Amino acid sequence: MKIAVIDYGMGNLHSVSKALEAAGADVVVATQPSDLQTTAGIVLPGVGSFAEGMRQLHGRGWVDVLTNKVVIDHMPFLGICLGMQLAATTGDEHGPTQGLGWIPGVVQRLDVDGKAFKVPHMGWNDIELSRPSDLFTGIRGALTFYFVHSYHFVPSDSSVISAVCDHGQRFAAAIEKDNIHLVQFHPEKSQTLGLKILEKFLAKTYAEK
Repeated sequence: MKIAVIDYGMGNLHSVSKALEAAGADVVVATQPSDLQTTAGIVLPGVGSFAEGMRQLHGRGWVDVLTNKVVIDHMPFLGICLGMQLAATTGDEHGPTQGLGWIPGVVQRLDVDGKAFKVPHMGWNDIELSRPSDLFTGIRGALTFYFVHSYHFVPSDSSVISAVCDHGQRFAAAIEKDNIHLVQFHPEKSQTLGLKILEKFLAKTYAEK
């Protein structure tokens, strides 16, 4: 069974696909909803603005099929960076925009001291686990990942946050609810630890098939 990487015009598809393959996945870049018929799990990468991301998902016919697969059929899902944020109810970037609404919450701009902390938050940073998580189980030592973002997901229910990061303010670095796994950092840019995160996602995905 393949892992689908969604092509909606917003993602760094090549690097995400290659990282998944290095982690052991059989990857298909899904360019249309029918490509999901024979997949075991879904990965939604993304760089860019929330509003444009949702515009592309709607315009390419992804919203309903993704919601059916993830929310109704409970297919394992991994959202990366913008792909994490789009799972929220709304995003503030370029004005309020309705998101996928899978996990209640809002995506807001980082509110930090601009002299001490740059926005976008770009580079390596440590995260801290806030509860047990399928993606981080058994991983030892410092958890340092690569970030590139100006906005962050604030869930209505903080119990879904599995890891936090501090860049002038604490924000959700990872969110986990049932089959939905969301990370603000880029595992495909995070070297060995990033591959471990992808391996954990794949292990859970294939275990459910």
